[in-house]
Amino acid sequence: MDKAFEERLSAVTENIISSYRGDKTIDEVKNYDHPNKESIIDIITKLKKIIFAGYFRGGDYRSYTLRNNVTMLLEDVMYKLSRQIAEVYRYLPEYSSATEAELKEKAENVTFEFLGRIPKIREYIETDVDAAYEGDPAAFSKDEIIFSYPGVFAILVNRIAHELFLLGVPLIPRIMTEYAHNETGIDIHPGASIGKYFFIDHGTGIVIGETTEIGDNVKIYQGVTLGALSTRGGQQLRNKKRHPTIHDNVTIYSGASILGGETVVGKDVVVGGNAFITNSIPDGARVSIKNQELRYNYHSSKTNEKPDFAQDEVWFYVI
Repeated sequence: MDKAFEERLSAVTENIISSYRGDKTIDEVKNYDHPNKESIIDIITKLKKIIFAGYFRGGDYRSYTLRNNVTMLLEDVMYKLSRQIAEVYRYLPEYSSATEAELKEKAENVTFEFLGRIPKIREYIETDVDAAYEGDPAAFSKDEIIFSYPGVFAILVNRIAHELFLLGVPLIPRIMTEYAHNETGIDIHPGASIGKYFFIDHGTGIVIGETTEIGDNVKIYQGVTLGALSTRGGQQLRNKKRHPTIHDNVTIYSGASILGGETVVGKDVVVGGNAFITNSIPDGARVSIKNQELRYNYHSSKTNEKPDFAQDEVWFYVI
């Protein structure tokens, strides 16, 4: 590098370093390590191999070595997850002065508790795969669903993250679900409670908020929002029920928004596309948008003839 280039680079470097000397949040240098996102993603990958033991395996996997393979995966998850949990416990005031040994012991105990819940996660995700297959006539097989459906992946990550959320682990569950959000376009907060046989069709643009409660046999389509009615209260709304409750056997079609912590959607309800709902819906109701009008004008530059399937103006009513 010539001298002029070095001087310019040095000046830029000093200017950036000077910007660190302030009181901005992003200037803070914590006296403990941050969680490692790459390690957390690797944990998800290994948990997926444990949960779908016959699907996401290495080339050296053999059925008679199932115990050995699962043991090795569990050891790796145990080591990495407990280490990450020990790091994030520092974010909690009650552990700010804990010793490394205390954090390690607490993190290991919580990790073992989480690993003990894997059979429950497997039980629930099995029903989700069944729901996807039974609910989608385009599904060729359950293998296709497991390998390729973004909704199943997003639900899997949420079910993993939700158990960690229930165990009081900070930060890591949100990193997990935001990773799934980035991969699939499906945003499910780890605090959301979701029953069995949950099916997300297509999925892109779905948002499910932290205090949402979803029952069994619920099916939702792309673009659905289960959100808060208002978040202007900011942090004052923390730990309050802000998102709706969806009971069993509900179908919510694309683009619908159901908002508010007091909003309850009853059993066997069908919510039509683009509906905007802020009030509770009784069991068995059918909700749809009425009197939206789509206007089609037919004009041809080559002929004055009208299409035999339409008038000059054709109106379609969506009800």
